[in-house]
Amino acid sequence: MTGPAATGPAESGPAESGPAASPSRLRRQALVIVATLATAYVASHFFRASNVTIGLELMHDLHIGPEALGALTGAFFFGFAAMQIPCGFFFDRFGPRRTICGMLLLAVTGAAVFTLAPSWEILLTGRALMGAGFGVMLIGSMVVISRWFPPDRFSTMAAMVLSIGLVGNLLATTPLGWGTEVIGWRGVFAIVVAFTALATVAVWLVVRDAPPGHAFHGRKAESPRELLAGLAEVLRNPRLPYILTLNFCNYACTFTVQGLWGGPFLREVHGLTIIQSGNVLLSAVVAYQIGMLTFGPLDRLLDTRKWIAIGGTVVIALILGTLALAGEAPLWLAIAAIVGIGFFSASSTMVMTHGRAIFPDRLIGRGMATMNTCVMLGVACMQTLSGVILGAFAPLADGARSELAYRTLFGFMCLVLLVAVAIYSRVLDVRPSDELRDALKERGA
Repeated sequence: MTGPAATGPAESGPAESGPAASPSRLRRQALVIVATLATAYVASHFFRASNVTIGLELMHDLHIGPEALGALTGAFFFGFAAMQIPCGFFFDRFGPRRTICGMLLLAVTGAAVFTLAPSWEILLTGRALMGAGFGVMLIGSMVVISRWFPPDRFSTMAAMVLSIGLVGNLLATTPLGWGTEVIGWRGVFAIVVAFTALATVAVWLVVRDAPPGHAFHGRKAESPRELLAGLAEVLRNPRLPYILTLNFCNYACTFTVQGLWGGPFLREVHGLTIIQSGNVLLSAVVAYQIGMLTFGPLDRLLDTRKWIAIGGTVVIALILGTLALAGEAPLWLAIAAIVGIGFFSASSTMVMTHGRAIFPDRLIGRGMATMNTCVMLGVACMQTLSGVILGAFAPLADGARSELAYRTLFGFMCLVLLVAVAIYSRVLDVRPSDELRDALKERGA
């Protein structure tokens, strides 16, 4: 990290951020910037994960089946994916601060529409707008991290953002279940809408795109043709298809469990209440946070990213396979499986970190936008398809889906992950030690 934020009008900051700021003050500023972005990221995680807790309530209130719930949940991620490439252009041309704030305003609008919506169609519109607006948060945070911290700290700081953001997942479990019983899900959503608006203001006041002296400040504004040429260069990277395959499938399968059907599975198959299932999902989110802190520094310790990603994904596939094959599984096994998926799903961070390492700094925005597009398209497609798979089974007398329906879904996702791992295993690894050495050589030159 070479210094504080930009010096232009849109990037003016407090006095301690000036060119003469000490390294310790610069480090503190960098940490405050990342913490602010992570706090705003909390809202994104809450809204994307909320349906896993209130899914049955939405189905009951709106008189819809699993197919419609899957489509409604997937709409967030279709909107999310649709904005990745455009925002990648905006990041590289206008900087993360302006882009994030503008898109967060869209997210606030979508969340308000969802909260007030009287019908499934309007709910769908609001959720898609939320996804589009929140689509900038993760990639924007990673772009900022890549400019404020050295390469060997990237995965650790990314893990910090994700860990703080996961407070939103925590709030979308037991607290949402309790709040739904007390003031209704719309009342809870209204509170989070207000929080998101305040977080947007904080991002504008605190975040700076890059430290002074960083190449971002001396960049020449690219023409639309040059921007597209950069995207084409990203897409031509020979390593990208292998990484995108696992990107598309990993988070898609884990979040279809953690963000949509984990709660209904526990309630319909094992008879848990909304609070009890919320407690299990809360435990899974805590496990995920522990996993983020565990997997975050592993690439530096083991000097690999590829094999950490493979190991974590294979374990998730085995857990899903166990659920698929275990007929009339005891409750403890279902709980252990969902919590275990929560922990090992943190390995997906290594796939994104691996992908970031194959692009030069000038293409980071577009490169990471491309990867995140694939991630969110995977979630959108898998959640939508999962509703179709469950909907293919006739409901039981009480309207619930059978254990066989859920086992079929889990088995399908297990096979998807194993195929994705087989393809990803062919890509060349990018070791942190090699990346840091190359960065030091470039700086010395």
